[in-house]
Amino acid sequence: MRVLVVGSGGREHALCWAIRRSPLCEALLCAPGNAGIAETADCRPVAAEDIDGILRLAKAESIDFVVVGPEVPLVGGLVDRLEEAGIAAFGPSAEAARLEGSKGFMKDMCARHGIPTAAYGRFREPEAAKEFVRRHGAPIVVKADGLAAGKGVVVAQSVDEALAAIDQMMAGRAFGAAGDEIVVEEFLAGEEASFFALVDGETALPLIAAQDHKAAFDGDRGPNTGGMGAYSPAPVVTPAIERQIMDDIVLPTVRGMKAEGRPFKGVLFAGVMIENGRARLLEFNTRFGDPECQVLMARLKSDLLPALKASRDGTLSRLALEWSDDAALLVVMAANGYPGPYAKNTLIENVETAAAQQGAMVFHAGTARDAQGRLIATGGRVLGVTATGTDVAQAQARAYAAVDSLHWPDGFCRRDIGWRAVGRG
Repeated sequence: MRVLVVGSGGREHALCWAIRRSPLCEALLCAPGNAGIAETADCRPVAAEDIDGILRLAKAESIDFVVVGPEVPLVGGLVDRLEEAGIAAFGPSAEAARLEGSKGFMKDMCARHGIPTAAYGRFREPEAAKEFVRRHGAPIVVKADGLAAGKGVVVAQSVDEALAAIDQMMAGRAFGAAGDEIVVEEFLAGEEASFFALVDGETALPLIAAQDHKAAFDGDRGPNTGGMGAYSPAPVVTPAIERQIMDDIVLPTVRGMKAEGRPFKGVLFAGVMIENGRARLLEFNTRFGDPECQVLMARLKSDLLPALKASRDGTLSRLALEWSDDAALLVVMAANGYPGPYAKNTLIENVETAAAQQGAMVFHAGTARDAQGRLIATGGRVLGVTATGTDVAQAQARAYAAVDSLHWPDGFCRRDIGWRAVGRG
């Protein structure tokens, strides 16, 4: 197959890395890609959000199969447009991607189908939202309804903080049109995990669980980011909890979406909160997580490409996947200042040395080559330094050994990725 991967982050580098290994992959393109992806795939300068441009590229290059990485083109209907043009694509339709594109839609869908999640209210007027907050007290969670690059959520520890978040999202338009409507919901305590399943409209094939670290700094302090690290397996997701997530959350969603005339195909990413041996749904994403995708791909032993194709073709019931017993852990190297303002075009050195460490690999996110061919940082999250090991502790030690061999004075990372799993022993 001639395959096109859409996107430019660490998730897409991991997908390209896995797809490239498939004997079914005759040619691999990526749009727009990054400096690391360029070592694996033929990168083309078409933005992931440029739906017309992606369609033109796929036609011009006689692409057989398109794998869509990020959420924005999915919500924008890229898969629909490709399929209408006769080009097979992995990912949900725009209607199915509303599970991620509208938090209000997702919460209403959960209510209709009895899926365990936090109590909530949907609001288009600030005063009604504020009254809900005053009535319920804090801690309480305020979410922009639409896509906000993983940053449109405030876990307010006080009523005043929640009221300020409502003003920031609705009146201040901190997230643009994504905050025209907001969801205010009950705070769920417990331990968070990321659970993934491939779905073909009817069948759901569980993948494996992971945990990521959203806060910028050690000890889970500082502002929320797109993710500063991840690891798999996640010890909190026991076999019993995996069954409960499938039975109570994933399968009712798959059945409900089909019954409502918007069957879901692609990867369903359930962010869950686990307390007292039971998981409740925090949110759905309709694509692989970033940085979770990287640790999943590091542990996947099976050929990824037939699995993605089976999700699109409706044949997942015939498929089984094999996973490594090893653990995988990823440390995000981010630009100083991230998630706030940060300098771009700073020089990164010794990536090859880092990747040569035992069990290590380096996935690129915000990188490019300058006119002299040197590696430079172009984004906030820049590298995903990843390692495998017999357990999370060994993977952690190897990942940080690789981090320490990099030379990038303008970057930083958390030094405690995996602390929950390592602490469990």
